[in-house]
Amino acid sequence: MNVDGVEDGGWELDPDDDAQAAVEAVGRQLKLWREAAGLRPAEFGAAVGYGENLIYKIERGVRIPRPEFLDKAEEVLDAGGKIAAMKKDVERARYPKKVRDLTRWEAETVELGSYENHNLHGLLQTEAYTQALFDMRRPAWPQDEADRLVAARMKRRSIFDRTPAPALTFVQEEVTLRRPIGGRMVLRQQLERLFEVGQLRNVEIQVMPTDREDHAGMGGRIQLLKFGDGSVVGHSQGHGNRRISDPKEIRIIELRYGIIRAQALTPRESLAFIEKVLGETCR
Repeated sequence: MNVDGVEDGGWELDPDDDAQAAVEAVGRQLKLWREAAGLRPAEFGAAVGYGENLIYKIERGVRIPRPEFLDKAEEVLDAGGKIAAMKKDVERARYPKKVRDLTRWEAETVELGSYENHNLHGLLQTEAYTQALFDMRRPAWPQDEADRLVAARMKRRSIFDRTPAPALTFVQEEVTLRRPIGGRMVLRQQLERLFEVGQLRNVEIQVMPTDREDHAGMGGRIQLLKFGDGSVVGHSQGHGNRRISDPKEIRIIELRYGIIRAQALTPRESLAFIEKVLGETCR
């Protein structure tokens, strides 16, 4: 049971989030069920194992209840499955809006291309790697926010299970394969995951060796998402870290990404390189 005031039963909601209405509706329903059961907020909080302050916030719609909170509320209030069913209503809101937007684009893309020079691409990361990455952020995030972002990133990996499968290409700087984020064991597991994903028929992973003299990616990370209707959305660190859809700017990013892929190791050479680095982690 959590002590009074602990708020790990939910996540803060951004004030301008378009999922606000759904979260408020869930909060109102919870309040109605609590009042119908004759429980005060403090009594209900004690029964579900969370602080009174959290109960007020969830009922006002300013905090998103976690699935386990709704399960406990369902049990305490004997709601016949109606509260547990609300998990679907808050599923969309539990992740930050920018992550939801990215997840939606990835769910609709027919082709994704990415060049990463600092970390492994989020779609390639293991949960332990992602957790370590967020844990080292400064200033540090609250633990519940870090957990929320880790869960959001792991949910995006469903792109590998899509049918029909999108074409996915990744170019990774050599250093992203060698930096032991989270420690040697986390790195080893991450490289194993990378080698596994790289063998999928719709995925090509390429490594950009550190000793390359010519490199078109010195402007920073690049990402391109192409959709079935022919539209393209891009992102480039060299274009101010903003979403790009202007055809002229997209052509520049596509040109740069094409040159980067030509300068990197081939997918077959890259898999062999990943296997080699993986072997080095055993020493």
